[in-house]
Amino acid sequence: METTEENKPKVVVIDSLESWESYVTQASNQNSPIVVHFTASWCMPSVAMNPFFEELALTYPDALFLTVDVDEVKEVAKRFDVKAMPTFVMIKDGAPLEKVVGANPEEIKKRIDTFVHSIRDEVA
Repeated sequence: METTEENKPKVVVIDSLESWESYVTQASNQNSPIVVHFTASWCMPSVAMNPFFEELALTYPDALFLTVDVDEVKEVAKRFDVKAMPTFVMIKDGAPLEKVVGANPEEIKKRIDTFVHSIRDEVA
């Protein structure tokens, strides 16, 4: 099956350190902002944020949206000092610029909006 823009997953699930590094490098090379949702399958507030995160990914097609399960890819969670789920981190050129801890949709949307627009303005 061929992947087109329509059926391409909007949120990429990271399942290994190699996968993480590949996507981050690719996004950096394309000057694309990254939004990461650090989650855990046992954390209900985090799981409840998944549909909201998918919706955000559709709203900001210029950004790369990644989901990292802290139990599956511990190295990445440790690198970003994730201690609670959900945690949302906005990354530019591999460096974290914003971090939101907790399931607060309004705050997350506001921060992502500001983050993506500041990157867009920088590129324009």
